[in-house]
Amino acid sequence: MAKLKKIFKDWRVLILIFFLVFSYITLNGGFVPHFWDEGVTIRSVAQNSSAAQSGIPSPSPQLTPLQKERILSFNGKSLTSALDYYELEQSLAENSTVILQTTKKRYTFITPPNNFNSNDLGLRVYDAPTSNLRKGLDLEGGTRVLLRPAEPASKEAIELTVANLRERLNVYGLSDIIVRSASDLSGNYFVQVEIAGVTEDEVKDLLSKQGKFEAKISNETVFFGGEKDITYVCRSADCSGIDPNRGCGKTQDGSYACTFFFSIALSPEAAQRQADITNTLTIIGDTQGSYLSEKLFLYLDNQEVDSLNIGAELKGRATTDIQISGSGVGRTEQEAVSDALNNMKRLQTIIVTGSLPVKLEIVKFDTISPTLGKEFLYNIFFVGVLALLAVSIVVTIRYRRLKIIILMLLALLSEIFLILGFSALFKTNLDLAAIAGIIIVIGSGVNHLIIITDGTLVGEAAVLDWKTKIKNAMSIVFGAYLVNFAGLIPLWFAGAGLLKGFALTTILGASLGVLIARPAYAAVLKLLLEE
Repeated sequence: MAKLKKIFKDWRVLILIFFLVFSYITLNGGFVPHFWDEGVTIRSVAQNSSAAQSGIPSPSPQLTPLQKERILSFNGKSLTSALDYYELEQSLAENSTVILQTTKKRYTFITPPNNFNSNDLGLRVYDAPTSNLRKGLDLEGGTRVLLRPAEPASKEAIELTVANLRERLNVYGLSDIIVRSASDLSGNYFVQVEIAGVTEDEVKDLLSKQGKFEAKISNETVFFGGEKDITYVCRSADCSGIDPNRGCGKTQDGSYACTFFFSIALSPEAAQRQADITNTLTIIGDTQGSYLSEKLFLYLDNQEVDSLNIGAELKGRATTDIQISGSGVGRTEQEAVSDALNNMKRLQTIIVTGSLPVKLEIVKFDTISPTLGKEFLYNIFFVGVLALLAVSIVVTIRYRRLKIIILMLLALLSEIFLILGFSALFKTNLDLAAIAGIIIVIGSGVNHLIIITDGTLVGEAAVLDWKTKIKNAMSIVFGAYLVNFAGLIPLWFAGAGLLKGFALTTILGASLGVLIARPAYAAVLKLLLEE
């Protein structure tokens, strides 16, 4: 009992316990576990679908898995898996009433007849997650595409292309995506796209097209996106943001709505086209002001993304400076402001980019089925158990002391738990490359723990104080860590970013082990072995 009190008073042990609790909270989004959560989680909502028109929002990519909205029941029937949802969806008839009870609210809507060629309500769902770990394509299934510029391009052009691609995929309802730039050791730039949980046949075609943005009035094109028709898009605070004249207000249903604005500058040719088209329109008015009888419709790849009122003062005028406005809604005023600003940035992006600034070609295209991903997960779990069993056998043969064996296994398990907790915190995907990194960390961790244990037990053959023994062992461990760290840095950039998950997980795991778990192991080992 005295030794136990000393162990829990040691500052290295207290630091380990703190980070273990922190990892648990990060994984669970709180202290309550989610192993028994009911329902299915919404992955994405297709634009202009029945679900979208009923007010179901598409989840933001910034949300953690446990923060996403879950559907608890479908027309009064409880859901336990994604298969339950899709079976009920396929059983619907035309003009059916659909009642979806989610973790946030109750949605009721009538399905229109034109939705029932495929009985698709526009929702993509998956089994409710039990933690905030994000599973990668290898484990969850999905599509991964690696693209490269057809001709040399700058880093700025690649980043602009990434923003445009992300918006384009969102237009098609594929909101649960990762689009990022990457490079290899030769300095070549790539674009990597990952769409987890789905295998979309049209993704390949979407990514190979360069795309276009255009604005229409009365079905006539006024201007296209890009520098040809739009010479400037304001993104600074003095000419964009929440409209100071209209601001935010409460709506009839109790929610809040905020209006945003930003200025753009048209080329003289585009301004004249606008003057010619608007000259034939009539002026109408409401409580919010006077507008023209037709709206300005914005299209991306021939898909409508927004429609905006045209101020009456623009009728027949070839003005190059115009103001675009829109709105955002939310349950609170803060949510409405955030939604409005996000909508503003989205519109600014598609107006600036229009067509992709860089023509891309597909280098690598991989699809993995969700079934295969589950098989990967089961096999990895089985291999992990075998690995821990093998480590236990080797350690038992080497030391033949139960307390050392148990302590070493607890140290290894704590390192794995820390890695998973920080992976959830940094929103990194757990895929095969990341799991390979965890296995490497376990291997190096066993090696380091043996070094610490042997360095501590050397007192049986040599007269050294405990502080010196621990210090000598930890210096070897830290030196090996620095060598491994330096060797992993190139992998961060190698392979067009495909090895980044492996490098990140290995570096993170090794750092957490050397700085937190292994010093605590050394401290506990010292207290257990000293007389």
